[in-house]
Amino acid sequence: MKVLVTRPIEDGEDTARQLALRAHQALVAPLLKTLFLDGPEVSLQDVQAILATSANGVRALVRRSARRDVPLFAVGPQTAAEAQRLGFASVKSADGDAGALALAAKNWAAPDKGALLHVAGEGNDGKLVQMLAGFSVRREILYAVTAVEKMPEAAVLALRQNRIDAALFFSPRSASVFRDCAGQENLPIDSVIAVCISQAAAAALAPLAFRQLLVAAKPNAASLLEVLD
Repeated sequence: MKVLVTRPIEDGEDTARQLALRAHQALVAPLLKTLFLDGPEVSLQDVQAILATSANGVRALVRRSARRDVPLFAVGPQTAAEAQRLGFASVKSADGDAGALALAAKNWAAPDKGALLHVAGEGNDGKLVQMLAGFSVRREILYAVTAVEKMPEAAVLALRQNRIDAALFFSPRSASVFRDCAGQENLPIDSVIAVCISQAAAAALAPLAFRQLLVAAKPNAASLLEVLD
C-alpha cells in the first residue's frame, strides 16, 4: 500500500520506517513545519516532573536544558520513546491524550512535592493546566508549528495519478491543512482511505469525501498504524 504521511519531517521519517516494517511504501509530504524557539535555559529548579504532550516538546526542551534527571510524564508511547532516546532517566507514558496525562499525573505526582512543567507549543489551549487544579503547573512555550502554503508537489502528483492508497492524519491541524490544500488544487481523493488519530482529526477533513474514513482506537501513532494492518 502506498501511504501519504502528512506529519512534520521530524516524525514523518520515523513513521515511514514503521510503515516499511509493515510492508507499506510511504510518501512523506509534511503539511506542518516545526520551529524550535530560542531563549534562555529552562529552569527545572523545584520541578518534580515534566509534562510532555508531544515529542516536539521534548525535542525543544533538550535544546534549552542539559538536565535529564527530572522525571518526565509523556502523553503517549511515541513521546515517551523520544524522551528515552534523548536521555531522560525516568519516563512514564499515559498512553492517551491530554486528559489521560492529567489523570495519570495526579497519580504519579503530589501537589506538595514541587511544580509540574508543561513543555508546550505556541497556540496551546492551556487545558492540561486547568485539568491539574491543585497542582502548581508552569507552562513553557518552546516551539511553534506552522502550516505549509501548498501541498508538496510529490504528493500533488501522486494524488492526481491515483497512486495514493491511504493518507495518515496525526492531528486536527494537519487534517485541516490537507483539506484546504486538496480543495485549492481540486485533487481527487475518492480512492484514498483517510486514517485519523482522533475523531477531531477526522472532523477537520470535512467536507472531503474519501473512499473510507477510519479513526484509530487510541490517540497515538501505534494505534493509528494498526488501522492499516
